[in-house]
Amino acid sequence: METPLKDRRSILVVDDEEGIRYGLEKLFKREGYRVFLAGSFNESVTIVQENKIDIALLDIRLKGHRDGIELLRELKYAEPEIVVLIITGHGSIDSSVNAMKEGASDYILKPIDNDKLLATVRRNFEIKALRSENTYLKRALLNSVFTYDFITDNPKVKEVLKVADKIKNTPATVLITGESGTGKEVLARYIHFTSIRREGNFVGINCAALSDTLLLSELFGHEKGSFTGAIDQKIGKFELADSGTLFMDEIGDMSLDVQSKLLRVLEERSFERVGGIKKIQVDVRVIAATNKDMKALIKSGQFRQDLYYRLNVISCYLPPLRERQEDIPLLVDHFLNQYNQRYNKSVISIDTGLLERLNNYNWPGNVRELQNMINQAVLLSEGKEIFSFNFQDGIILERRESMKIVGQGKSLKTAIEEIVSYHEKQMIAKVLMDNKQNRTRTAHDLEITRKTLARKIDKYDL
Repeated sequence: METPLKDRRSILVVDDEEGIRYGLEKLFKREGYRVFLAGSFNESVTIVQENKIDIALLDIRLKGHRDGIELLRELKYAEPEIVVLIITGHGSIDSSVNAMKEGASDYILKPIDNDKLLATVRRNFEIKALRSENTYLKRALLNSVFTYDFITDNPKVKEVLKVADKIKNTPATVLITGESGTGKEVLARYIHFTSIRREGNFVGINCAALSDTLLLSELFGHEKGSFTGAIDQKIGKFELADSGTLFMDEIGDMSLDVQSKLLRVLEERSFERVGGIKKIQVDVRVIAATNKDMKALIKSGQFRQDLYYRLNVISCYLPPLRERQEDIPLLVDHFLNQYNQRYNKSVISIDTGLLERLNNYNWPGNVRELQNMINQAVLLSEGKEIFSFNFQDGIILERRESMKIVGQGKSLKTAIEEIVSYHEKQMIAKVLMDNKQNRTRTAHDLEITRKTLARKIDKYDL
């Protein structure tokens, strides 16, 4: 089956000799390429502006006032990803070298050997394909592993992002605080991947997950034989993050010994590997994060005050999701799109009543909990709408609504009865929704009779 014209690899042949143009057109068309011909400077630029051209084959000595080098610049300006191959004679090798400096990928000597020309074209198509694949994989990695888009419509979080934008191109250390799951690492990635350090590595480490010996080894590396099990030299996170960003999570869980060594590195911008004597200089932006009360740790002597001030040059606090209700619909849409792509699904929405219940949920796990719930719901979905979620506690514990009931000046007995009734209503509503309003299945799941269920549905106006 013949490849559709629009999907073929395309070549532009630029030469002021008509015979060469049509000879090369015949050669490339025989190989299945889509071929465009141009005999002048302006014609070449117009073709590249109006068509998708993969490779341009360009004679460096064009007749007229504007030569091939100038045309090369124009083509690269019009289409930065275009591959330009230069046709040149033996007397123009210096010009070919200049063309390579301007962005040409290769050159072909006259008289043209068709076999060598085709081999050069094929090789450059392969290189172009590899570059495109590498770009795609890098984007896919950023989207799946290094997510850094911060989805919010919350005024407090927007202020945090404004601060991040102001300081992201500086070397200042940043301390991000907030409950677990609020997006501290996502904010750290945002600072890195939108800054001038984005071409450097973003390296993360969880300071609570390792013993002192392993944490020091992970941070600074070690020399062979420096401790039991150190069978080879190891490069540490600081070296890996040189010219980039080191994200240190759970900073409040480090021992005082590790804290003192980290303080020295932040002050001197250099360190020695464990068991080593050589000073290693690094240019690293440090972003630390914690869900603990740092001032309380300092007061109890568990965290060094001088290190705290070193880390807390810029402070960013992320409020919990229960204080960011306006973000819930945005995050739901974001995660729906993310997991639709991952699982090849087409879930477009969640039930309106369910969204209201999400707004009332207490979110002990914050954004991470919401993400996990959407992940599971999309994975298990069989249609285009989600009608139920697997909440962490089996039922939704709307703490805000419960507190309103308790705080209305009623007797303890009345308050308890109203709280029980409230949660009974929510549980029945959830099971009805899970069963798509099928009363028989709902009564079975709740272990009550269908008649009792009907009475409660009337009572709660469900």
